[in-house]
Amino acid sequence: MDQLFRAHSANGYHDSGEMLDTMEMKLVSDEFRRTFELDLPPVDHDTIERATLNILEAVGEDPGREGLIKTPDRVARMYDELLSGYRTDPRKLLNGALFDVDYSDMVIVRDIEFSSLCEHHMLPFLGRVHVAYIPSKKVIGLSKIPRIVDMFARRLQVQERMTRQIADFINEVLHPQGVAVVAEGVHMCSMMRGVKKADSSMTTSAMLGIFREDSVTRGEFLAHLGRSGVHM
Repeated sequence: MDQLFRAHSANGYHDSGEMLDTMEMKLVSDEFRRTFELDLPPVDHDTIERATLNILEAVGEDPGREGLIKTPDRVARMYDELLSGYRTDPRKLLNGALFDVDYSDMVIVRDIEFSSLCEHHMLPFLGRVHVAYIPSKKVIGLSKIPRIVDMFARRLQVQERMTRQIADFINEVLHPQGVAVVAEGVHMCSMMRGVKKADSSMTTSAMLGIFREDSVTRGEFLAHLGRSGVHM
């Protein structure tokens, strides 16, 4: 962490020990971890393997055939990755990459790919997230925003909640003038079952601070997205 801050200080960024200490306390607090669902226990592989075996038998399959012998183990290990967002350490994710800057214009990170699991059917939904914020003396390292997206995507989710959680987390960490998040997703539960509409997609947004209060600022962000082909 110290090396990271020294490197950015050399490029015009200046860290604040008091700010880091305050942020560290917030990230480890029980309230913060509960708010962002960061306190779930490890994945129980044995239980998942037994459940997967039961499902295979329930649908009439033979769990002992060659292609399925290792499937329960694969499924259990898969959930470590697909649901890793519940077990992300926010301190390691941020790794001290908060910097004091004299900058108050819009910061936009577009086209962040994500994949998640719909909590209703545990089928995938995937797409892109676009994030903007207007700093209030602090910015976050560029690579951290996609990692924040992953932290909330790698869960059992609904797109609306995921969008708001990304915005709320950035807002809590940076205290910017405002945060805007737009997510575009296609949902396998609509494409593979039910209405079976392969071309349908969903767009959700969360606007906080100046993006909610000021239509000009909000319009500027949406105009940027429109130029990149985002459908709003």
